[in-house]
Amino acid sequence: MNNTYTDLVHQTFHFPQEGFDTNDNNTLLFNGVDIQALITKYGTPFKMTFLPKIGMQVAKAKKMFSDAIRKHKYEGEYFYCYCTKSSHFSFIVEETLKHGVHLETSFAYDIDIIKQLYLKKKITKETRIICNGFKTKAYTRSIAQLINDGFTNVIPVLDNKNEFDDYKKSIRSKNPVNIGIRVATEEEPTFDFYTSRLGIRSRDVLEFYVDKIKGNDKFHLKMIHFFMNKGIKDDVYYWSELNKVLNLYCQLKKICPELHALNIGGGLPIKHSLNFDYDYNYMVNEIVSTIKKVCKKNKVDVPDIYTEFGSFTIGETGAVVYSVLDEKMQNDREIWYMIDSSFITTLPDTWGIGEKFLMLPINKWDNEYQEVHLGGLTCDSHDFYTSEEHINAVFLPKLDKEKTSEPLYIGFFHTGAYQDQLAGYGGIKHCMIPSPKHIVVEYDKEGKMEDWLYAKEQSPQSMLKILGYIK
Repeated sequence: MNNTYTDLVHQTFHFPQEGFDTNDNNTLLFNGVDIQALITKYGTPFKMTFLPKIGMQVAKAKKMFSDAIRKHKYEGEYFYCYCTKSSHFSFIVEETLKHGVHLETSFAYDIDIIKQLYLKKKITKETRIICNGFKTKAYTRSIAQLINDGFTNVIPVLDNKNEFDDYKKSIRSKNPVNIGIRVATEEEPTFDFYTSRLGIRSRDVLEFYVDKIKGNDKFHLKMIHFFMNKGIKDDVYYWSELNKVLNLYCQLKKICPELHALNIGGGLPIKHSLNFDYDYNYMVNEIVSTIKKVCKKNKVDVPDIYTEFGSFTIGETGAVVYSVLDEKMQNDREIWYMIDSSFITTLPDTWGIGEKFLMLPINKWDNEYQEVHLGGLTCDSHDFYTSEEHINAVFLPKLDKEKTSEPLYIGFFHTGAYQDQLAGYGGIKHCMIPSPKHIVVEYDKEGKMEDWLYAKEQSPQSMLKILGYIK
């Protein structure tokens, strides 16, 4: 028989592959984690974080940049930063810091996290802190306080011209303070707008530097920041914008000897399908090579390279696991599998921006498969998932007809970035669907895999208290 789910996967993809395999019982393994065993222990729905993946991703990026720097005899250094907005959870941020990364912030409350990390001795006052985003007065004051307290590698990246005035008033450091400028990039024609709302227009940067920063002994322009919403992709738009920013960097470098850093932001993609194909080494090599070529042409020293990887750092750590509660036939051809949670509340990117995640069944790989639609528990008609990254459809094993049989379990993988940040962990959810339990999997000191419950499923009492029904 060639129509089991196992047959479908093997006919469509190279399988097994990194991070995904099946065991002797033909149930799914995710980075060696027996998902079926976690279901038996904790029940569904649940979110899972596989912490060791963070170190693997950091090491991967550091090696790629190190190899490219050596290959091209590049004379600058490479610095890996983690952007906290991807996930602020302490066990995530503290794990990233174990692997020699620096941090990027985006809002005033991030600075409170920085202070806590310092008190817990997870960072030092020499850790590089890149402060991005459009900044409120509270944010600029918090940044200034960090610098005034002796954090020597804080770099506020100016998002607009007025921001600089706040630092001039509030920073009291005896030593020159390094700052950066974010350059507003042009987006591709199919985007909702042509120019990023973030950063200073490239045509204004030189004039702003000469008028406001040059000759000011209190501040040094250290960094130019560049980021495209579409991410790091091998297309004409990315390379065109990178070259524009590099030429601007070179113009500034000739009149600003302190300038010595180019921040290319984040944007390395992660796997959202088993047929994912992205040549990381090629892209990193091209970036390093391009920077060197443009700098050599303009006869300026190459900059240190900074990246701010969020999704790349933690995206592939995450999974969300559901049970299929029932099957519904809504017309002659639409089969709906109803899950025991909601896509809107647990995977808001699927609802808000049509994001696709890598989806696989946990069990029943020996069953025949069929095309289905997945529906969530809310009464919202948009609470569904009906297509995958590689195909405009969803195929899953058929359910067993016996009512006493084991449910079909399905998992959405590489969901570790942004989903809790966007949905709001805890709090009030659509139709009062609770936040699911959260399980963390890591290796103990002996190298043995262990799992622990970070948070229980949200209780009705916690919601009622927020809503004012319980004092």
